[in-house]
Amino acid sequence: MSNSEFPDDEMRGEQEFIDGLYARVDALRGDTEASVADALAQGNTPMQARLERDILVAERSGLLAALNAVDGSLCFGRIDLASGVTHRIGRVGLRTEDAARTPILIDWRADVARPFYLATGHTPMGLRRRRHISTSGRTVTALHDEFLDLGDRQRTGHEDPSGDAVLLAALNSARTGRMGDIVQTIQAEQDEIIRAPHRGVLVVEGGPGTGKTAVALHRAAYLLYEHRELLAKRAVLIVGPNPAFLGYIGEVLPSLGETGVLLATVGELFPGVRATATDTPEAAAVKGRADMAEVLAAVVRDRQTLPDPVIAIEHDREILMLDDGLVSVARERTREAKLPHNAAREYFEGHILNTLTDMVAERIGTDPYDGTNLLDPSDITQIRDELAENPEVWSAIDQLWPVLSPRHLVADFLAEPEGYLSDADAAAIRRPVTRAWTVADVPLLDEAAELLGDDDRAARLRAERERETQVAYAQGVLDVSYASRTYEFDDKEDEDSEVLSAHDIIDAERFAERQEEDDHRSAAERAAADRTWAFGHIIVDEAQELSPMAWRLLMRRSPTRSMTLVGDPAQTAEAAGVGSWADILRPYVEDRWEHTRLGVNYRTPAEIMELAAGVVRAENPDFEPPSSVRSTGVRPWIRATDDLPGAVAKAVAELTPAEGRLAVIAPRDLHRRLAANLDGVTAGAEPDLTRSVVLLDPRQAKGLEFDSVLVVEPAHYGTSDLYVALTRATQRLGVLHTAPLPEGLDPA
Repeated sequence: MSNSEFPDDEMRGEQEFIDGLYARVDALRGDTEASVADALAQGNTPMQARLERDILVAERSGLLAALNAVDGSLCFGRIDLASGVTHRIGRVGLRTEDAARTPILIDWRADVARPFYLATGHTPMGLRRRRHISTSGRTVTALHDEFLDLGDRQRTGHEDPSGDAVLLAALNSARTGRMGDIVQTIQAEQDEIIRAPHRGVLVVEGGPGTGKTAVALHRAAYLLYEHRELLAKRAVLIVGPNPAFLGYIGEVLPSLGETGVLLATVGELFPGVRATATDTPEAAAVKGRADMAEVLAAVVRDRQTLPDPVIAIEHDREILMLDDGLVSVARERTREAKLPHNAAREYFEGHILNTLTDMVAERIGTDPYDGTNLLDPSDITQIRDELAENPEVWSAIDQLWPVLSPRHLVADFLAEPEGYLSDADAAAIRRPVTRAWTVADVPLLDEAAELLGDDDRAARLRAERERETQVAYAQGVLDVSYASRTYEFDDKEDEDSEVLSAHDIIDAERFAERQEEDDHRSAAERAAADRTWAFGHIIVDEAQELSPMAWRLLMRRSPTRSMTLVGDPAQTAEAAGVGSWADILRPYVEDRWEHTRLGVNYRTPAEIMELAAGVVRAENPDFEPPSSVRSTGVRPWIRATDDLPGAVAKAVAELTPAEGRLAVIAPRDLHRRLAANLDGVTAGAEPDLTRSVVLLDPRQAKGLEFDSVLVVEPAHYGTSDLYVALTRATQRLGVLHTAPLPEGLDPA
């Protein structure tokens, strides 16, 4: 039904409400901007006031970001209860300014909003009517009503008998190159997952188009709403398969009013390192194996060396000999402490200094007649202090137990992996020290950091010296204050005045504390810079692709094991991928995890899904794909060609929608040839998905969707990659090939 057929009073009533809602938002935005500016202008304040100011700035800044992010389509629904109560549903919650703080817009995550998503004619959940409100900016454009009370005879003129009009409109709308939220169209099975209790590990499995990524993102927004105090401090981490994917989903959470989330690939989870190089599949598989943890542990142990055969140290015109026996004892005693390598070095230093001290004491303090030692404890301490000032002693310690960095350790190992791996595996991962890092290197760096730990004595010493300098400066300021007070009271009768000065109410240490810089970074920003950060919750998309070593990294970031894992084992393409949920989780939580499955395909039309399923069934006859909710009547086509670049250019012109996006999915080694014949195409490691035509390889296409898709040379893909490529389209699919088609791809 067109908008012109809607009763004027219905449209007018909703528009008036929307106008009032945005007036409230504009006023709130202005008040928030002013309060943030006023707070920041306060400058230096007492400690308690400064803490309160910082909290206010953080809260108000977050509110301001949320208001700015949800400006469009703020209100999208309405529920009319049988009791006569009406609620409007929106992306955030808003209240009036009166003393009662009356809600005027209900946050979609609130319990009272849940019937909007779950109520049916059989289970109305107290609803009489559910209304979907479509807007463009701040203007109401359409209304869709469903009556849950089947006895209700009140008509509005814009009933939606099936209740699917809004969902189908969203599914058929042109893509923009960015994922949109599904807050208006969350289905019952999705709502159950989004609102699942916040505990343990939840696995959400779903085939292509089931909305599992959108569900995971909305679950993040829900958890932040339900557990704001905890998760705002610890932050939520969302891990995606590649940078293109993160760019694609980057606007979803802000559109729901949530900005305090860290989005990253595994290759971005070691601060200071960004993975820009690419491994061969063989190298990635070797680096991702679980036994690499033991390999790196062996590499570290081998850096804890013994003399070959001795180390001679000149001290006080004497030669002290450290042999392998003495050092071996020191090494084993140090290892018994079970500390990371760098943290344990302090113990090793102590053992070596004690050993050398005993040597010197025995030489100079032994009575030649009865063999007793004539030195007292102060003499022993003096000998040890003198040895600790000998550069040759420290040179020996550096040789035997060097301070190591994760980057140098892993780079040196990859340059010379022989002796730790089989010849074939060593050849697969060997590379020059100067080469850039790969995604598979990052879990190795993280493992090395765990094995090495930090020798933070130098940092602690610097911090202490800086602290002493600040305290000395603060004391100087207080001394000046005291001198000024003494001068003021000279020649005055009331020297016992009760007027207080700075030195009366604060000491130098507290005064120094007040001068320390504040850290105004968000929890997500601080987490990104801290390798040891423990996140409140972690969401992993395409989780089946991660290697065992990548899982070790992520589990360190989640000591509480609060995680949502999203993926589809049928789409596992990475050689290092674990694939099986049980195999992934058993080492960390055994069988203490929950599994749920999304079985409805909202994205891929039935015609395309039928073709894609045939590819998987050729390998697994029992495979059952998710069922598609719609059919377009347009069957995918497959064409053979002798002129691939020309045929691709022609097909792109045919498939590119007037509105929306087209993806050309082709093997990476064909990209340069194909791009030369395509005007305005975007490609590369981080392509611009908002352009009308984008050139991707199958791995880059994971998790993305387009109006039309052209798959090139399907015989070059593995089964999983081909299944992914064939299921990215929401409307039309074409396939071009020069090589014979892979089994299961029906040329008809």
